[in-house]
Amino acid sequence: MLYQVYETQRTLMEPFVDFAQAAAKLYGNPQSALGQNPFAQRMAAGYSLIYRLGKDYEKPAFDIKTITDGTAEIAIHERTEISKPFCDLVRFKRFTDDVTTLSYLKNQPAVLIVAPLSGHYATLLRDTVKTMLKEHKVYITDWKNARLVPLSDGEFHLDDYVNYVQEFIRHLQGKYGNCHVISVCQPTVPVFAAISLMASRGETTPLSMTMMGGPIDARKSPTAVNNLAMNKPYSWFENNVIYRVPSNFPGAGRRVYPGFLQHTGFVAMNPSNHANSHFDYFKDLVKGDEASAEVHRKFYDEYNAVLDMDADYYLETIDVVFQQFKLVNGTWDVKSVNGKSERVKPGDIKTTRVMTVEGELDDISGSGQTEAALQMCTGVPAAHKKHFEAKGAGHYGIFSGRRWRELVYPAVKAFILEASKPSNKPVAQPIRAQEAPKNIAVTKPVSKRAVKAVAKPLAKPPIAKAARSK
Repeated sequence: MLYQVYETQRTLMEPFVDFAQAAAKLYGNPQSALGQNPFAQRMAAGYSLIYRLGKDYEKPAFDIKTITDGTAEIAIHERTEISKPFCDLVRFKRFTDDVTTLSYLKNQPAVLIVAPLSGHYATLLRDTVKTMLKEHKVYITDWKNARLVPLSDGEFHLDDYVNYVQEFIRHLQGKYGNCHVISVCQPTVPVFAAISLMASRGETTPLSMTMMGGPIDARKSPTAVNNLAMNKPYSWFENNVIYRVPSNFPGAGRRVYPGFLQHTGFVAMNPSNHANSHFDYFKDLVKGDEASAEVHRKFYDEYNAVLDMDADYYLETIDVVFQQFKLVNGTWDVKSVNGKSERVKPGDIKTTRVMTVEGELDDISGSGQTEAALQMCTGVPAAHKKHFEAKGAGHYGIFSGRRWRELVYPAVKAFILEASKPSNKPVAQPIRAQEAPKNIAVTKPVSKRAVKAVAKPLAKPPIAKAARSK
């Protein structure tokens, strides 16, 4: 019922929101009669703030059109390579007519970035993608808003998340021989499980796995977010945050954790900071500081855009990750695409290098929560495991902004490059037929020549021209 009430209220507010937008433009236009008012600047600023507080925020675009590698401009084409009911695998294909740059791009490693499904869209990792694109072939999981997924497409469970990740990894392995995986925040747990299960079956696993700011072991240095998930009983979440999608959406009738409730929780964590930010936006508009106002708009266009999560997936995450700690306790069984239940055993990972990244000031995933993964990877040599703490970085700082670009990214890039060297090629193990999922092609071992091509020095030959892409 709460979802229906919210949608009714939003519908009733739309005319007032539209009026506020129109009034802001009228008072802000010096050519209009209202713009001649001595208080016009303040009126325009006030109406603009009302409009932004009341408007409905849709999914933002990645909007990455071009990048530069320092010598040439590279065009970016965003396209969907695999479309699943609840997620798209998006590739950012790079184009250039410069042969020097082309040969440089061809030898770069392929990276799957697994974006969080925890309220915001994958575009929250726009800065992560844009930075990685300069020296990597980049793919990302683009999770869909559950209220837009018809009931006929079925349910979505945490097990399905794990199976999606495995399918995407196999897709990249089929194209490039192998790949690297980066998971940010929430997906560290299902990605860890996905690669563990692949290792247990004897499948070829990714060359490296980088886990950033995730709750591998939420018992360590619990934050306010962890405490809420751990201290409330499972039934509380089921009875208080789960609602059915109203009839005006394609996913009508689906049980979800609504995005508007998640957004309320985000804001409640730091209400004074958000209030001050909005007041600063008002003052910037009054002063005519359009540059600062635009920074505010871009941030909140992303922050206020939220999606609904399928109830089964959300509740199972609460149970597995924050209440029973099944991953760290070794009691987590995942159902494969064939319906077979398989135990998650991180100790079976042997050929994948593992890196964990934490922010010194992270108030969402506390200190030691992500690093715990290294102790669980008992089959990986100590020399192939690395932990990095970003000094002065909060949760968002480890994947976005200056600290990501200047501190975290150089460490991640070096780790991936080291794992891509021919000497670090994993030894493929045969898959036991009775354990391999059906209808899934097993990736063949990469030839020595192919591996050398991936890992050779990225020296650039003399500049020439040719219309190519990579």
